[in-house]
Amino acid sequence: MKEIHVNDITRAVAAMSVKACCKLPADVRDALEAARVSEPSPMGRNILEQLLENAAIAAAEDIPICQDTGLAVVFADLGQDARIVGGDFERAIHQGVRKGYVEGWLRKSCVAEPLFERKNTGDNSPAIIHTRIVPGDSLRLRLAPKGAGSENKSVLKMLVPADGIDGVRKVVLDAVLAAGPNACPPIVVGVGVGGNMEVAALCAKRAAARDAGSVNADPRYAALERELLEMVNKTGVGPQGLGGLTTALGVHVEWAPTHIASLPVAVNINCHAARHAESVL
Repeated sequence: MKEIHVNDITRAVAAMSVKACCKLPADVRDALEAARVSEPSPMGRNILEQLLENAAIAAAEDIPICQDTGLAVVFADLGQDARIVGGDFERAIHQGVRKGYVEGWLRKSCVAEPLFERKNTGDNSPAIIHTRIVPGDSLRLRLAPKGAGSENKSVLKMLVPADGIDGVRKVVLDAVLAAGPNACPPIVVGVGVGGNMEVAALCAKRAAARDAGSVNADPRYAALERELLEMVNKTGVGPQGLGGLTTALGVHVEWAPTHIASLPVAVNINCHAARHAESVL
């Protein structure tokens, strides 16, 4: 059985925290560059050029792409044949976030209690951790910092089966229009369909954290992704909400089995800085 030490997990999470916040992933950068070429609006092209310049400066100077370095959302796929040694698995992830955000001089945006005191934890911990046990003996970690500007535009609707695909379309369109410029478009839209309340939301979060330009393996959902992207870009919201065809860089859909009487739909939006970093141990 392969052993993975918690110190390696902490180091990996710390490094990913800094990398994700300071270096725009290549998939997102390429999508922005493609959008810059195809965007017909002069204002839209200018904004896209500024976003690309901002990302280049951040990478060159090791400074955050955006001042909102978000909550640290960690997706952990733990191989069932691996063994975590040396300490507590989740504590190691939280410690990695502390190390990365404190030593990397990243903004700390986490409050310990949400309603009354709202006191900042001072180190951006705890992380939000979603763990799956999967075949194999490795640990795959994907860290996706999530800022509030786009996260606050999340939507969850408990539709019924009779609402069908038209209902899904409406939920997505309404969410994008309600977000408008406040989610810092061009956005990446994650859509979760099925499951129950919490599973739909998690599907949407996983979808939003996918690489820009990735495609659902099911051809039916891949076609839906293309349709939704076209629909979203026809809204005219455009880069930073100032008009144009590039409202979204991508729409990703993830789905799960659901109840015979349910059709949950969740929408989770990433801003133009759809940040993520990954490490395999």
